[in-house]
Amino acid sequence: MTLPFTPRPAQSQILRYTGGKMGISAVPGSGKTFTLSALAAQLIRSGRIADEQEVLLVTLVNSAVDNFASRIKEFLELPMPFGYRVRTLHFASRIKEFLELPMPFGYRVRTLHGLAHDIVREKPAAVGLEERFAILDEREADFIRKEATNAWLQAHPSELDDYLLADIEDSKRDWVRRQQLPDLVTGIALAFIRSAKDNRLTPEKLRHLLDLAPAPLPLAGMGLAIYTDYQRALAYRGAVDFDDLIRLAIDLLENDAEFLERLRYRWPYILEDEAQDSSQLQEQILRLLAGESGNWVRVGDPNQAIFETFTTASPQHLLDFIHAEADQYKELPASGRCQPSIIALANQLIKWVNGEHPEPAVRDALTVPYIQPAPEGDPQPNPPDDPQGVKLIGKKYTPEEEVEAVVKSIDRWLPEHMDSTVAVLVPRNQRGVEVIQALKRRNIDFVELLGSTSSTRLAAGRLGEIASALADPQSAARLAKAYLAWRREEEEEANDDFQRQVAQLLSKCAEVETFVSPRTGRDWLAGLGSEGASAEAIAELEEFRGLVRRWQGTTVLPIDQMILTLSQDLFTAPNDLALAHKLALVLRQVSNDHRDWRLPELTGELSLIARNERRFLGFSEDDSGFDPSHHAGKVVVTTMHKAKGLEWDRVYLMSVNSYDFPSGQPNERYISERWFVRDSLNLEAETLAQLEAALSTGEYEFYTEGAATQSARLDYVRERLRLLYVGITRAKKELVLTWNTGRQGDQTPAMPFVALQGWRENVSD
Repeated sequence: MTLPFTPRPAQSQILRYTGGKMGISAVPGSGKTFTLSALAAQLIRSGRIADEQEVLLVTLVNSAVDNFASRIKEFLELPMPFGYRVRTLHFASRIKEFLELPMPFGYRVRTLHGLAHDIVREKPAAVGLEERFAILDEREADFIRKEATNAWLQAHPSELDDYLLADIEDSKRDWVRRQQLPDLVTGIALAFIRSAKDNRLTPEKLRHLLDLAPAPLPLAGMGLAIYTDYQRALAYRGAVDFDDLIRLAIDLLENDAEFLERLRYRWPYILEDEAQDSSQLQEQILRLLAGESGNWVRVGDPNQAIFETFTTASPQHLLDFIHAEADQYKELPASGRCQPSIIALANQLIKWVNGEHPEPAVRDALTVPYIQPAPEGDPQPNPPDDPQGVKLIGKKYTPEEEVEAVVKSIDRWLPEHMDSTVAVLVPRNQRGVEVIQALKRRNIDFVELLGSTSSTRLAAGRLGEIASALADPQSAARLAKAYLAWRREEEEEANDDFQRQVAQLLSKCAEVETFVSPRTGRDWLAGLGSEGASAEAIAELEEFRGLVRRWQGTTVLPIDQMILTLSQDLFTAPNDLALAHKLALVLRQVSNDHRDWRLPELTGELSLIARNERRFLGFSEDDSGFDPSHHAGKVVVTTMHKAKGLEWDRVYLMSVNSYDFPSGQPNERYISERWFVRDSLNLEAETLAQLEAALSTGEYEFYTEGAATQSARLDYVRERLRLLYVGITRAKKELVLTWNTGRQGDQTPAMPFVALQGWRENVSD
């Protein structure tokens, strides 16, 4: 088959694959998408599959599904080489017909959850589901978990006191119970439920195991109680979540041999992308479909496994497959993405981790192959070597100084590089928000790829402030915030002095009713003049009072109509109005799912989106994949996690300090260890360890408190080393690393930062 690109030698070896089990290690930028897509098209056109069969390609995220499908389609449109046998030519004669169909012919591209859904949909009754069963999205699943968590905490207000610091004063202990434990326990519940389902444990099975345990497991008992309520809520809705789909698909395949054989015939070749992120159940479903002697190709990069914390996903699954199960092993070591000095830095990180990391237990975090530059004559060569393009800034910055230094650097660099791409990669969303605020102050164009976009948060926040005031009509403070939300036009931009003065006047209104609905002798606004308020302020408040009266009339409407009505007074830009429409649809669905909820509860959803605590994509490219090349001359701000799979000409890696990138050394702090929990316990890790103890057969030590916390620290260190490697390999031409001292001023540069800095100094000498 003639290809639209010239395969590198390693790619050519993979394209010679005809069957069996093959494991592939692919370095960043090695062209694995092209290679897998070309292999799928080649298998289709070589006559190795029948007309009713498909090559099954499984990947991690929906945007990758679209990318693979379009690539394969491009390959299938190419002219047929002379010499294919008759059956292949017969297939080629159908290509035009295939291109006119809405669904692909000869291949299927799915995420693992999409594949499980396809399987379960064929025979739902066999796994106890109704014909039209529902699948909960992440938002609704979050709601149910949170409700189950709050119900447990209300029923057991002191159950977790033994895990709190003993010297917390009573008032602060109560505050922790109210404000801190709900979020902590909700996160624990998410990890616990996922892990229980990944171990194929129903609440009933788990209850039996806990009853047999030789000693109490209180955290696992808490997890079970929340899990039971969660599953009961799903059953009431006749629904399953995404984790259920995987479990039920495996149940169906294991218990219906005829159905399994039919699927094996339908999908004679399985190509798996991003295999380093597979969980044990995801691996199991593909192993069932492939069979002992089936055709299964697994491609991944263990060095880019950055989504493993508190899940059963692990790069070790891919490594074990390569070493023990695959009959073929290939590498894609050549990459044309980065200039040689950046490649050298990434390779040195691997070498340092493997041989010199101060914690020997994590020296397996990164593995070979090392990245090799593209061979001479490659049609996609590396950018020219530029050692000066790699900068590890050792200066000691406060968090605020680091943001300012990075933004100043961008401001100097960008005017002469408007045709180039640039990104600021941060370890956490909040850090990205701070960068965006600094970019806005300097009027630098940016594109945001965080949990939700700034325009989405602004729309949700403004609507939420007004809805909160309507939900609590006696609160002058909420009314003042609603006024500021009405007048504010740019996110995080402070209202001007006049508007703040007006809001301050409103906040001092002793009886809101005397402002909104005055009567003779009880008109708060009428008396403001005698108290020194300006005529301009009084006129402003009169206008706002008219709006508030109209808004109060919307409270009798369904929530979606209320939101749309409010949006007419807040927004004029088409994008903002479209976002308001989408928010209205979300709240309508929430209202339908929670018939007992009133305005205060519904308003809470807007607050979560505004605080970047609820995933809400709005109308960004993130729905279908993000292409940095479309945003040359603008600064892309995103997390290092979201940057995986992307590349830019210039990249800034921020906050490379001992908190965001710890090394397992004494006195380091860890994000999952809360200040109010005794002995620095990681309660999420301890809960999962108790679940594991319930599963044990007595062959291992039952449960020792604190051991899981130490193990979780090492797992986190490993993942952060891989995250740093991912961040470095996003840069094509220029790379800048900085660090800061943290909020408390006690952080130091991360150990890999110091090691790489010392190595570069020695190299330059």
